[in-house]
Amino acid sequence: MATEPAEETTHALSADSDAAPTLSVVLPTKNEAAGIEACLTAIEDAIAELGVTAEVIISDSSTDETPAIAREHGATVVEPDRGGYGYAYRYAFERARGEYVVMGDADTTYDFRELPKLFERARETDADLVLGSRFAGEIKSGAMPTLHQYLGNPALTAFLNHFYDAGVTDAHSGFRVVRREVLGELDLETDGMEFASEMIMAASARGYRIEEVPITYHERVGEATLNSFRDGWEHLRFMLVNAPGYLFSVPGGVLATAGVVVMALAFFDIQLVGPGGGPVWFGIRSMVAGSLLTIAGYQVASLGIFSTMTTDPIRRPSDPTTEWVLDHLTLERGLATGLLLFGVGVAYAGSLVVRWLLAGYNALPALTHDILAFTVVVIGIQTVFGSFFIGSIRDEKP
Repeated sequence: MATEPAEETTHALSADSDAAPTLSVVLPTKNEAAGIEACLTAIEDAIAELGVTAEVIISDSSTDETPAIAREHGATVVEPDRGGYGYAYRYAFERARGEYVVMGDADTTYDFRELPKLFERARETDADLVLGSRFAGEIKSGAMPTLHQYLGNPALTAFLNHFYDAGVTDAHSGFRVVRREVLGELDLETDGMEFASEMIMAASARGYRIEEVPITYHERVGEATLNSFRDGWEHLRFMLVNAPGYLFSVPGGVLATAGVVVMALAFFDIQLVGPGGGPVWFGIRSMVAGSLLTIAGYQVASLGIFSTMTTDPIRRPSDPTTEWVLDHLTLERGLATGLLLFGVGVAYAGSLVVRWLLAGYNALPALTHDILAFTVVVIGIQTVFGSFFIGSIRDEKP
């Protein structure tokens, strides 16, 4: 008579176990006594359903009984040596042993019984990172503030997708499954709430596979710790400073191009047809505005190069001009270019002075010529000193 195979033994490993788990479930906690037990029970149910061994790591900064409850459920409790949402995760990641790391909050907003969906998607697709998407799934009434649901999260996700080509629907979901080996390669550094953005930004920029699974988002238990405007700004600021092409190169290029066009229209006295059909002339005020736009645009675009060289951003500028400068610009080349521009501007300004002297101090050249000359001089000076700055970064000697 054939016998049925014995059921595979599955359990959450204790803190002192030497066995290598398949999953490491990491929860950052700060006074989550109201909800952590329900979360840990759900995690235990998910582990049993999956049929794998797992460890649960609580990265705790609580002053209530949260760590005691966690230990009662066999979880490993670690205490980061400084505060911050991102740092709590990074501190726990260093101690995780599982092939996959599960991330989630301990406030009951995420139902960990949905973990098998994320884990199975990771295995089926060989994904490096799987997100539980609240916006592709269901957000329960009262679970998310209206401002977050309809403006904050969608806007920040749209920014992240545009800047980093992530292609996700919920960039700030805290329910994730990620390969542990990938975590080490992402070089995550942030300590605050922007950690959620950094992980997706770095994964997308490095070409890792990101998948999403619809989940249900529930109302939290306990007191909320988020600061909507501060945390939202931290996310946006982090995305911008790590994409200097969008922050500096593109706006700088647009400003400089607009400035050159306006200067050309004014300098050559070009007439256009206005909205009402009448002629539109560009005079001295347009020349001044064009000069200022050109100089400002050149300076802003230069910041894109400087920031890329000094900060090693996650998303490097990809426009041809910035790439060429980064690859070919040296102190000597930049210095030569700047001195050439400076010399041309000074020579042109000098020719205007000579014309004025020869005319007996009476017939002044058109002011547009003066503005053009000194615009070139200013850009030449910026190029000279910018080149010395780049040379100092690259440890070049003049």
